[in-house]
Amino acid sequence: MGTGTESLLLRKLTTTFVTTTLFSLLFVFYYLNGGFEFEYNLGNQFIIWFFVYAMYIGGIILIYGNLVSIVIESLQKRWFKQYDWLYVLILGLFGLANGLLFQDGTAALYGMFAAIVYGVFDKWLSKRRIKGKSVKLFLIIPIAILLVSWSYLQLTSPPMPPFTIEDAVHFATSGEGSVIDDFPKSIGQWEGTIEGYHITRETSAKEIGDEVYIVTFTEYWESGSETGTWTFSYKVDRQSMTAISNQGNIQPPYDSMH
Repeated sequence: MGTGTESLLLRKLTTTFVTTTLFSLLFVFYYLNGGFEFEYNLGNQFIIWFFVYAMYIGGIILIYGNLVSIVIESLQKRWFKQYDWLYVLILGLFGLANGLLFQDGTAALYGMFAAIVYGVFDKWLSKRRIKGKSVKLFLIIPIAILLVSWSYLQLTSPPMPPFTIEDAVHFATSGEGSVIDDFPKSIGQWEGTIEGYHITRETSAKEIGDEVYIVTFTEYWESGSETGTWTFSYKVDRQSMTAISNQGNIQPPYDSMH
């Protein structure tokens, strides 16, 4: 690969990186202004949304934007070499195609604006390279803004409250349509009679690690000399719940939904 081609690709990739980072940050800050879903770990939410936007914006610029810019730049060298503004204008018009992709007029304007910014930076970057000036600072600045924003939001957001054993039980019993629907929603027992069977349903929990719990549902029944039991256990933490144990007869000899 020739030096000219390598220089072109490096310039396009640099322009893609800066434009993607800039617009992803703008969208995240706009989203942040409306409030994140949770009040905790704002820095981590900021980073997650940044990468979500960067994935879409970067993908469009990397494939569509760079292809269009290379074609237009090739035409510029032949027909309007001295008119960089025309290169930027044409690139901006092609950016309107973003509206066709998302079927939205606002998306078209965003696409045009991003394409214009891309074009301006691309040409400015080209002139700096011709003059032998470094562009490292323009790679460092977006990364620095990203890191400073994440650090500030993470450090200033309130700490998450502890995930208690009561929270774990609430998490485990919050669903519907499962075999544990009729169990107590907190640690404790329920007793009753169904079809002549004396029933005891118990919800219990124990901590097995730092904010990690085993929540167990146990059902006992008896009628005369007939007895039975079954248990169902979940491993629960702040983010997930996993079934880990199922013992006994999960279908007792009576209508448990009665």
